[in-house]
Amino acid sequence: MRLQKLVSLMKEKGFDGALISPGTNLYYLTGLKIHEAGERLTVLVVSAEGEYRLLAPSLYENVLRNFPVTFWRDGENPYDKLAWILAELHLSDGRLLIEDTMRADWLINVINLGPFEFYPLSSLVRGLRMRKDKHEIEAMKHAAKAVDRVFEGILSWDLLGMRERDLALKIELAVRELSDGISFEPIVASGENAANPHHEPGKRRLRKGDLVILDYGAKWKEYCSDITRTIALGRPNKKLLEIYEVVKEAQENAYRVVREGVPAREVDSAARETIAKAGYGEYFTHRTGHGLGLDVHEEPYIGPDSKTVLENGMTFTIEPGIYIPGLGGVRIEDDVVVLSGRGKRLTRAERELIRL
Repeated sequence: MRLQKLVSLMKEKGFDGALISPGTNLYYLTGLKIHEAGERLTVLVVSAEGEYRLLAPSLYENVLRNFPVTFWRDGENPYDKLAWILAELHLSDGRLLIEDTMRADWLINVINLGPFEFYPLSSLVRGLRMRKDKHEIEAMKHAAKAVDRVFEGILSWDLLGMRERDLALKIELAVRELSDGISFEPIVASGENAANPHHEPGKRRLRKGDLVILDYGAKWKEYCSDITRTIALGRPNKKLLEIYEVVKEAQENAYRVVREGVPAREVDSAARETIAKAGYGEYFTHRTGHGLGLDVHEEPYIGPDSKTVLENGMTFTIEPGIYIPGLGGVRIEDDVVVLSGRGKRLTRAERELIRL
């Protein structure tokens, strides 16, 4: 059980316990799928001695089975029950790991429960989650195949005149038909809007001469994919065609660097240097990639300041881009895994510029 791996690391690093609220870390460590409970305190308490107990609102009484759990009802003070659990697990002080994404109002109340020192849970869990096992990689392959198939479908749609937000919704529905759901809200950025890397799809209609950035992802068995392709409607101007080729070359050069033992920042450098050499360095405004797994953004991050060295089982995106205000932009993104010492693309959709 992954929870036991965390306990071993806690002992090794000198932590006394951990408080883990709902999210992907809780799922990764326990397999429990607990949806956001809003303001109702829900937290797993783990001790370095290997004991653990979940505190959850009573609305989960018919959901949580075969797991040590204490329920609380509306009208009760859940922090009194949390204090009781901490005492039962002999956690009255010491060094506690806290889920990075815990709600601030929960954390403020937790701080008042004892003279603890608090540290982010990610400091231990990220090392476990960065290296995917074969089952995780298989799930991600399935999620990647889903977005590849959606891209094939997009190429057959009548896109001219369609609003960005309508295309985004159509992409979302197509992803849902082929997977367990979307890993994030699709991005559709056309024409001058493509100069914004995280453009929110709006009312602009797709026109002849546009380059259109399509960025979307799927989930399969909780694991994410994330793909970006840039397509042309008709014939774009020469400047846009030029930057497309630069981005494609940068993405390929970065991919070729991926090897076990290579620092992640060298993957970023390969893309960044290619774009800078072509004279567009100032228009590449983000890191080259991010880790991928239960979260669509997680470790390892592929950027100039990354201290991670690539290992087998690591999964991440490679997505350089060029964004020129008033003109448009290009991004090409693939999901990559390190297997048998080498990089392997999980997403395989066509990367040559497609003109519709």
